[in-house]
Amino acid sequence: MNIKILSRNKNLYSTKRLVEAAQKRKHTVEVVDPLKCDIVIERRKPHIYYKGDYIRDVDAIIPRIGSSVTFYGTAVVRQFEMMGTFSTTGSEALVRSRDKLRSLQMLSKSKIGLPKTVFTNYSRDVEGVIEQVGGTPLVIKLLEGTQGLGVVLAETKNAAKSVIEAFNGLQARVIVQEFIKEAKGADIRAFVVDGHVVGAMKRQGKEGEFRSNLHRGGSAEIIELSDEEEVAAVRAAKAMGLGVAGVDLLQSDRGPLILEVNSSPGLEGIEQATGKDIARTIIRYIEKNV
Repeated sequence: MNIKILSRNKNLYSTKRLVEAAQKRKHTVEVVDPLKCDIVIERRKPHIYYKGDYIRDVDAIIPRIGSSVTFYGTAVVRQFEMMGTFSTTGSEALVRSRDKLRSLQMLSKSKIGLPKTVFTNYSRDVEGVIEQVGGTPLVIKLLEGTQGLGVVLAETKNAAKSVIEAFNGLQARVIVQEFIKEAKGADIRAFVVDGHVVGAMKRQGKEGEFRSNLHRGGSAEIIELSDEEEVAAVRAAKAMGLGVAGVDLLQSDRGPLILEVNSSPGLEGIEQATGKDIARTIIRYIEKNV
């Protein structure tokens, strides 16, 4: 097969591993920078122009679209889909997953466990917002934040009010979420491919840090999910329409709670923690569907 990996940097761990896995399976593979693609739109003949030539006869693409280039990256994915190319991440699913508020609403509609969350239109009733999530401590998240950036733990009511009012004053969109104490600064990343959990790791924040993101200095170890956790991860990926997803969840006294569903999950942490060849699994997912 002819496979294109949409990535801005061919030297990233995830991109390199996908190239290696595709080559081992005897496929032709190329890394394409989506921002350097020109989208040619005409009647019944959509094309993509890249580095002086038209891209033709592509069987599948693997989008590795960063959050900062979601708009144009999604347009490129959509163009490939119009050309009849299979994508491991559909353009509509990519758009949905990047909208945190929309994602939570979709997960809620599917009756999937979530931390209690409040979103307002810069409400002046800040105390009411705090009470809606059960008081402090609570978590405040920027809707545009990624990799743990724009996430604040407010431990007192005064701190929560100050942070929420500051964000409101800047007209920065935030969600306010209950803090799950029993998670103890840890979360679980379940990697889902084609409706199956193919690897899972428990991420623990460094001492004094409630965010467990590996980019923030957290550590990771392999974990075996309970049946309930595995079902929750698979249902969350399905609700978002994602064939490949990184599902982040918390262990709580009332069962697994989904934090986020990532449409471009990194491979480095999960492969190193689990020792599994996740990249190969993604290539086999393509083989099954093309």
